[in-house]
Amino acid sequence: MSLDLLPGGMRPCSIMQRQLGALFLCGWVAVVVASWTAGAQDRGPRRADLRGGVEERSTDGPTYTAAGELIRPADYREWAFVTSGVGMTYGPAQPATGQPAFFDNVFVNRESLRAFMQTGRWPDKTMFLLEIRRGEVNVSINNGGQTQGEIVALESAVKDAARFPETGWGYFNFGRGGSLAAAVAPLPVTASCYNCHGANTAVENTFVQFYPTLFEVAKKMGTVKATYDPMKKVSRPPAAGSNP
Repeated sequence: MSLDLLPGGMRPCSIMQRQLGALFLCGWVAVVVASWTAGAQDRGPRRADLRGGVEERSTDGPTYTAAGELIRPADYREWAFVTSGVGMTYGPAQPATGQPAFFDNVFVNRESLRAFMQTGRWPDKTMFLLEIRRGEVNVSINNGGQTQGEIVALESAVKDAARFPETGWGYFNFGRGGSLAAAVAPLPVTASCYNCHGANTAVENTFVQFYPTLFEVAKKMGTVKATYDPMKKVSRPPAAGSNP
């Protein structure tokens, strides 16, 4: 028998290579499992907190300046798109007679949307953006209906119990058109939006009745306010300063 061969014709180095390969594979699997377990443990308590009724704070919500002004998120259009409306007269701005109606686009930070889908409630640090765009007709090959044009206004609603202990929510107006402010202070509590959101919304201080997918979640979770009346109408549209 050759000295460099074992029974079966295998060389010792071949066995060592296979053993080392097996050890490497086992070590790689162990690292992957450990990483996955650590990630699951990091995510697990957050889900448990939600189910246990403890509110989870969003990680992609509002940020403020040192002076307490809300910073306009430059990437809000990458947030979760909630709904769009056209010509809704409860909004802050009205088109001139004979002009195309405005479009309302509503966005919310993704962490808060995920929490809402599990609980039917908005966690603290939820941030909504209401983007109002001008309606346009006969654009390009379009011969009917309307398409969206330039931004007319941008507003925000933020749930922050620490900053707004009296109302729970703060409302912000970043201004009009091409002159949007980088950061703004909250509107005063005397602004009409506070009363409107408190009296006419379906879930907390938000118009979830206009968000069909989320409205179904709220009804399933039993979080629609007992005071919500789908037949109720307001006598006049809120003044500038109403929000999503």
